Amino acid sequence: MGLLDGRKGLVFGIANDRSIAYHIALSLMEAGAECGFPHLPGEKSERRARKALENGGIANPWMMSCDVSSDEDIDRVFDETKEKFGTIDFIIHSIAYADRTYLKPGSFVDTPRDAFSQALDISAYSLVAVTRRAKEIMPEGGSVIGMSYYGAEKAIPGYNVMGVAKAALEACTRYLAMEMGEFNIRVNTISAGPIRTLSAMAVGGIDEVFDWVQRKSPLRRNIDASEVGRTAVYLVSDLSSAVTGENMYVDAGYSIIGL
Repeated sequence: MGLLDGRKGLVFGIANDRSIAYHIALSLMEAGAECGFPHLPGEKSERRARKALENGGIANPWMMSCDVSSDEDIDRVFDETKEKFGTIDFIIHSIAYADRTYLKPGSFVDTPRDAFSQALDISAYSLVAVTRRAKEIMPEGGSVIGMSYYGAEKAIPGYNVMGVAKAALEACTRYLAMEMGEFNIRVNTISAGPIRTLSAMAVGGIDEVFDWVQRKSPLRRNIDASEVGRTAVYLVSDLSSAVTGENMYVDAGYSIIGL
């Protein structure tokens, strides 16, 4: 028996086999869960995500396009999910975007209004939008997990507006947890250490971040995405039945270090 046998849900955010969402999906399905995969719009995005999933041993993955900045798109995805699954037990929200033009050291002050708004809409508000729809098909409760990073709390050169968006994501998590608790829906974030995803590589100076974490973290290394996947299994499962509103660090301990 798998820890998540019989559980069904959506994993948002798989772009390729380096995506954190991809490794979470593999861990969830290994534990017995059944997943659907909303992906970025476009045939190219679908091909990349499908290739990653199939190469990971997931035959005929159930996929659907979703632009999380569109309420109509989100509604369609949850209508399709209700038709496919009936009810669900979890949502993995591994979605973030910011214009890479402003993800360079020293460029935060130059962030224009539209780029700022777009980053917060896609990276933070979408968690609220997705949770609202998920609540309607989670009659027995469930688990919603967002993906954060330490740049939400501390200023990381080059992370810039994405750090602001992740801070908003973490605040949204707390408010959602407060309101969703009466429906037995738990809402948490995982604050993962730096991983070489497409999004991470858009951040100016990211190689220096990897080097610094390896030297300074208590475990003296960077993390592997599969470690985030296993933490997601814990947060989806009944092992974390009393855990909500939390930001769980999976960062080799880096967040505890002052110098």
